[in-house]
Amino acid sequence: MSTTQFGRVDAENNVFVIDGSERKVGQYPGVTPDEALAYFVRKFEDLAAQVRILEQRVANKVDSHGMKKIAAKLVEDLREPAAVGDLADLRRRVNNLDEKITALVAEKHEATKEATAEALASRLKIAERAEQIANQDASKTQWKSSGAEMTKLFEQWQELQKSGPKVSKSEADAIWKRFSSARTRFETAKRGYFAGLDATNKIVKAKKNSIVEAAEALAAKGSDDIAAYRKLLDEWKASGRTPGKSDDALWARFKSAGDTIFAKKSETAVVENAEQEKNLAIKLEIIKDAASIDPEKDLAGAKKALQVIQQRWEKAGKVPKDKLRETEDKLRAIEAKVRKVEEEQWRKTDPAAIERSNSVTTQLEDSIKKLEAALEKATASKDAKKIKDATEALEARKAWLEVVKASMA
Repeated sequence: MSTTQFGRVDAENNVFVIDGSERKVGQYPGVTPDEALAYFVRKFEDLAAQVRILEQRVANKVDSHGMKKIAAKLVEDLREPAAVGDLADLRRRVNNLDEKITALVAEKHEATKEATAEALASRLKIAERAEQIANQDASKTQWKSSGAEMTKLFEQWQELQKSGPKVSKSEADAIWKRFSSARTRFETAKRGYFAGLDATNKIVKAKKNSIVEAAEALAAKGSDDIAAYRKLLDEWKASGRTPGKSDDALWARFKSAGDTIFAKKSETAVVENAEQEKNLAIKLEIIKDAASIDPEKDLAGAKKALQVIQQRWEKAGKVPKDKLRETEDKLRAIEAKVRKVEEEQWRKTDPAAIERSNSVTTQLEDSIKKLEAALEKATASKDAKKIKDATEALEARKAWLEVVKASMA
């Protein structure tokens, strides 16, 4: 027989909880009464942990809608749980959270309303600015800057749709119609203004001239940025062709700039390769020095030595790409060796881990004493089955105790 303030165990290992009146919560045969009771106490502790977590979430205002569901589930789980403990207190604590959760839900609702109002106001501001742009005098409009601003307004609208709060479809559609209409009017006016001009040729020529100037600027400053030049080449191909010899002249300038950039890249590559080969030789020597680091003998010394090695490594610079993985892996292996020893030392000296191990050791030692008494009693009674069961259980606990003690060593 085993009892607590909130429950008891009878001779058949039936477990009861004091929950207003006494209620049977289950049976745990084949163990001691204390162990049977402890099993259902742990069930109570699990429920208590859930209540405590909910209280913390309420205090920190985490996901108010989710908290309401969790609280409802806890109320259901606490009706007649198979657990031994102060269930009335848990119910009281959960009930006390109801008003707070309701307040948090209302608060979140108000915040959502405010965010929605702000989102609608932002969309309205975009539509109004688009209308101002579309209503400009076509003869005085700066089409490039106005077109860029209209594009930016559209991107802002898309961003509000993507990451902003949800808004009423009817309200959003009404504002969108104003914005869409302004954009359409702007584009129509733009096309009309350029209808009588030789716009295409001028735009293409200006674009290509800009591309050539960008390429010549790269070449003039001694750049070896091939990627930047190829990007300009893609822009050239996409810009179209203008009539006459001006297009050929622009291409000759563009190609000449490219030849200069590619030549510079070749020179840079030769210098870099030679430098990286030297760096590789330095890093291989560093790895040899690092191989002597032994954290098993002196962890503090090993960490200090590794820090020096890492500083030398960074100072050594880049190595050829085909050797990068090989050299980096060797250094990482040495770092991992030191880190492993450091983690193992921490594990052995971690107060929390030691406390857990001590707790398990105490429980096992108590269990061994009980089993030794049970074996002595069974031996006296000459009951072969009880002797066998007690002996096996005792040997299992002793073996477990050895494992725990070994892990603490």
